Amino acid sequence: MSVRIVLADDHIIVREGLRSLLNQQTDMEIVAEAVDGEEAVQIAGEHQPDVIVMDASMPNLNGIEATRRIRAQWPKVHVICLSMHSDSGFVSAMLKAGASGYLLKDCATEELVRAVHTVLAGQVYLSPGIGRVIADQFKGDKGPDGTPSVFSILTDRERAVLQLLAEGFSTKEISERLKLSTKTVASHREHIMKKLGITSIAGLTKYAIQEGLTTL
Repeated sequence: MSVRIVLADDHIIVREGLRSLLNQQTDMEIVAEAVDGEEAVQIAGEHQPDVIVMDASMPNLNGIEATRRIRAQWPKVHVICLSMHSDSGFVSAMLKAGASGYLLKDCATEELVRAVHTVLAGQVYLSPGIGRVIADQFKGDKGPDGTPSVFSILTDRERAVLQLLAEGFSTKEISERLKLSTKTVASHREHIMKKLGITSIAGLTKYAIQEGLTTL
């Protein structure tokens, strides 16, 4: 029986590369593809695949929050994270969200097949070289410069609001997407700015990109 896999990445060239690799495997099949975190959650519910290969930084809903939702609702679905970020705060957040594997994008094509077999065997797969990063996470969720990461500063809801603010959504649009009142969204925005010490949307956008919550 083939391993059923979903690819979730907002870059078509990445999906094409992963699809080409996995299509060469006789024991694996791609059942669906998603272009953002929200679609990944929806597809997870529809197909309940064995594995989701999840980009960490996607629009609308990032891979970390999508992984958290998927694992909460369908715990048998394994998630393998793809990311360009190797700092301890990011790795720690993804693993805490429920990911069973963490691959750096620059070596994903070399390791993905091995990672799929590893997580299906009930083990965790990490790209070589992340050992020090994992050790660092036990010292606290820190960014690469030693400062607290966004995952230890903000709540899940605040991170979701920050991502959408950085992607240009208005307060009203965010309230509709997250099913919150506009007053609550505005309150979250104030708390985010106070916690981060950032007073402009431009500053929040730059911060969100630096922390990997969203991409340009």
